[in-house]
Amino acid sequence: MGKKAVFLNPPFKYRYSREMRSPAVTKSGTLYYPMWLAYAAGYTQDAGIEIDLIDAPPKGLYGEELYNKIKNDDPFLLVMETSTPAIDFEAKVAKEIKDYIGDDLFVILVGTHVTALPNEVMNKYPWVDAVAVGEYDETIRELALALKEGKDPVSVKGMVLRQEDGTLKHTGVRPLIEDLDKLPWVSKIYKQFLDYKDYFYSHSRHPIVTIVTGRGCPYQCTYCVLPQTMMGHKYRVRSIDDVVGELLWIQENFPDVEEIMIEDDTLTVNKKRVIELSKKLIEAGFKIPWSANSRADVDEEALIWMRKAGCRLLCVGFESADQKILDNIKKNIKVEQYFKFREATKKAGIMVHGCFMVGNKGETKETLRKTLELAKKLNTDTVQFFPIMVYPGTEAYEWAKQNNYLDTTDFSEWLTEEGWHKCVVSTEEVTSEELVEFCDQARIEYYLRPAYIWYKLVQSIKNPEEGKRNLKSFKTFFKYLIKAILGVRFRLKPFRPRYEVKKEVKKAS
Repeated sequence: MGKKAVFLNPPFKYRYSREMRSPAVTKSGTLYYPMWLAYAAGYTQDAGIEIDLIDAPPKGLYGEELYNKIKNDDPFLLVMETSTPAIDFEAKVAKEIKDYIGDDLFVILVGTHVTALPNEVMNKYPWVDAVAVGEYDETIRELALALKEGKDPVSVKGMVLRQEDGTLKHTGVRPLIEDLDKLPWVSKIYKQFLDYKDYFYSHSRHPIVTIVTGRGCPYQCTYCVLPQTMMGHKYRVRSIDDVVGELLWIQENFPDVEEIMIEDDTLTVNKKRVIELSKKLIEAGFKIPWSANSRADVDEEALIWMRKAGCRLLCVGFESADQKILDNIKKNIKVEQYFKFREATKKAGIMVHGCFMVGNKGETKETLRKTLELAKKLNTDTVQFFPIMVYPGTEAYEWAKQNNYLDTTDFSEWLTEEGWHKCVVSTEEVTSEELVEFCDQARIEYYLRPAYIWYKLVQSIKNPEEGKRNLKSFKTFFKYLIKAILGVRFRLKPFRPRYEVKKEVKKAS
């Protein structure tokens, strides 16, 4: 029996952001922490199991360099994060590692994709021992303990398990964790295993640390993958004291961190709770600016308290300017609320990152234009336009599949060669190519408005910290914009594993 449980965010494209709601390489350089993997790793470590957490995409780890690192850990369990567009490559990596380490290594895949399609994954990749279905912290902890103690893992709920005769066994439904305070502070796991300066949000200051104060979302948006697969539609929350304790620990142990990102699907679900959190942060003397995901229905009172507590920015999904589309995707909000919310954020002094998704049910060329005009009127600090990405396990995926709107069912074709998002949804009204073209044009129109450029220049001069963020955000993205204007396809430097480059150098010498 090996010594450690190894938690791996596997290689793919260089700086592939697997934990984003739409996994991809981003044009602005955004890279998420492997947060869910880190929570599970820490929870398993708390049970007395030796662990390692390896995040390959930021460092370009692959091949012998990565596999030797894992072998040196003497692993008995490999827990590997997955994503829809990269699932074939991820499965290949799992096989290579198992071949390198030995058949005794137990390999389990986790994440939204394998949760949605567990049998398909297990049948397609026979070297995989199991997949976790749903929220997997307790599943992995119990699996690691069972393997260490020589017990049959069939007793561990929350998996589809390959048995000795090759048949698949569903081990039972794993209940969601109700007491989130028993989970470790994920920031401590980052500190122990990761280089926090690798991670970057284009709308936030750098360096940044990401945590959650709760899991799940009560809203029913058809496209959102986490609530529909792993985390559920009940908003389960940590205690305020536990959250404040972790934030103060980050303040003390990450002295150069410039921002905290609270990655709850919707932090502002409960107005009373968010005000209580804000007041406790003020009382505790917390000084680091923070940002969060929010809906566009937060009132002025809550926003003012949030700002007093250090909230710098809210990331908000506006999605569309067309009310029928919002209703189709079960957004449960009115377009008129967007303007009221925007005025409230201005009064409170909180910036907004606006997200717009095109290609949903009811989209036409006319509604596309309406959405761009809405974005300009809302005039948020930063903005993103992207075509709908439908993932297995969501209502949006079923809608696209049942109506034959998918250009391809080959998941490996859901990204470009560079790793960027590639729309694969074409309806009777708009094709995938038209949606991508619109998003490219919308970014250009939005960001190259003279008034917006002037606003950014003034902001950078008045606030040097924002100036640093603006410069870092646009360093990559500006190249993309210029190439797009000139009509030249811009290609990022292709990913080349470092060990392959070393081999070539050695061979040449």
